[in-house]
Amino acid sequence: MNKNKIIFYVSTGLLTLLMLFSVSMYVFNNPEIVKAFQGMGYPTYLIYPLATAKVLGLVALWFISNKSLKEWAYAGFFFNTLLAFFAHVMIGDGQQMGAVIGFVLVIVSYISSKKING
Repeated sequence: MNKNKIIFYVSTGLLTLLMLFSVSMYVFNNPEIVKAFQGMGYPTYLIYPLATAKVLGLVALWFISNKSLKEWAYAGFFFNTLLAFFAHVMIGDGQQMGAVIGFVLVIVSYISSKKING
């Protein structure tokens, strides 16, 4: 297996774990997530649609061969992690490191996918 494939599978696998952890927090620790969203000034009705979008994005990355859908999934993860970073920085809760890790994983996964798929 070549180096780019290894980088893709590791970065995308870690991104998947991070997003699934996020989704599980949204579903199984909802009261705490509601407080966090309210603290950032976000409407709480976004929690379940965001969780659904993350799962669908992961499905697109792993199982869908349509390049446009993959691009949209990467764009969604890019903006989600970028905006999460700034949301945490703006409220000063010190929780932005997860978003930084997610952002780096999105970029590395995207670049490595381009290298192996052309």
